[in-house]
Amino acid sequence: MHERIRVAALLIDLEADLRNRLLWDAVEPAPEALASTQPFCIDTLSYPQWLQFVFLPRMRALLDAGQPLPPQCAIAEMAEVHFAGVAEALELVDLLREIDRAVVAAHRQPFP
Repeated sequence: MHERIRVAALLIDLEADLRNRLLWDAVEPAPEALASTQPFCIDTLSYPQWLQFVFLPRMRALLDAGQPLPPQCAIAEMAEVHFAGVAEALELVDLLREIDRAVVAAHRQPFP
């Protein structure tokens, strides 16, 4: 269960980081934008919006429901593309890499 707590803490850190960087939106996108079938909703949302309105709620829902976490997580790769050349975003990308590792570790941990 330790790894799941670590994932939950990292999700809190991610929300705080997005807010501190002013990448947190006050208004939720239209339902149609959230229903995109493209990876990361790339056709309807910015990457920070995807993190806020898709990734964070889905991960929190899995944790809250006691469901297994995904066997793979590769959100940092998209962040590297989205924030390419933005030196100020390196810490955010590092945080997303840490989330990737923690999710995979939590998946591998025995789950009741």
